[in-house]
Amino acid sequence: MSVVICLFAKNGFDRAGQGVAGAGRRLADELGAKLQAIIIGAADAAMIDAVKTVADGVTIAAQSELSDYQSELYLSAAAQICQSLAPKAVLLSNDTYSQEIAARLAHRLGGSAAGDVTSIALHDGNVRARRSVYGGKAEAVIELKRSPAVLWIRARAFDPAPARESVADVNQAALTLGDARTRIVERKSEAITEARLEDAQIIISGGRGLGGPEPFEDLKALAALVGAQVAASRAACDSGWCPPTWQVGQTGKKVAPQLYLAIAIHGASQHLAGMSDSKIVAAINIDKDAPIFKHCKFGIVEDYRKVVPLLKEKLAAAQA
Repeated sequence: MSVVICLFAKNGFDRAGQGVAGAGRRLADELGAKLQAIIIGAADAAMIDAVKTVADGVTIAAQSELSDYQSELYLSAAAQICQSLAPKAVLLSNDTYSQEIAARLAHRLGGSAAGDVTSIALHDGNVRARRSVYGGKAEAVIELKRSPAVLWIRARAFDPAPARESVADVNQAALTLGDARTRIVERKSEAITEARLEDAQIIISGGRGLGGPEPFEDLKALAALVGAQVAASRAACDSGWCPPTWQVGQTGKKVAPQLYLAIAIHGASQHLAGMSDSKIVAAINIDKDAPIFKHCKFGIVEDYRKVVPLLKEKLAAAQA
């Protein structure tokens, strides 16, 4: 019996992948099982070395057909390797690749699936997973009675696995992939000049109450003073004030920074679902009855136009 973590070379061994390894190690230790890692795609030496220190075994699927993500081929590779390992559970990250193939992988393996998982435990030999529902207002406990349990994990829900002294064996998978029924016609890449929101330690987020795109320039200046990332509510993104990659919420990014500063964000349940794992939440809002204040450790009831310039002034003075 084993627990498998499925990683994609294109993502590297990022913070999300490290959290998956942490969840896998915890479950493997509880089962008295080995933690096996699958890396799909051509991984560099640094990624392989990092994964070797947290897993008991590493299997790499680096066939040329897997150089670019295609769901059918990645799914086939993952299924073939998992069938040979006969795992109790298969854990994936919260990236779009994992979300696309998780349920299909469970079907091919004869198992069961759950997504956006924040906690994993054993109960009567079955894997139990917890996840937020109803926009973060409640928590569902799902018992997966058909093995393997295939789960994709919410970002930062688990601490990274500690590095181990023993080094895992690395094997190259021999696979029969066949032809994909789809083909990639064109790829368009968007230049990213900032770190991923999911990895940010401090986030300053703006909402509909900002009134337009111009105030986000003030938020950028404030963020630059503290090394923060700028984010937004869905309303601000839908209004075209900022790019959709900034959206935090149920249909956007799910983040877990050390500090989340919500500026002019009312605090709808859909937004709260995306930032509920933040360690400290602070808010600035002119409405004293805004729901966001029920989830804050610090709150200021005031017009943000009075508070943000003062914050910038004080922070700049502190750094002088």
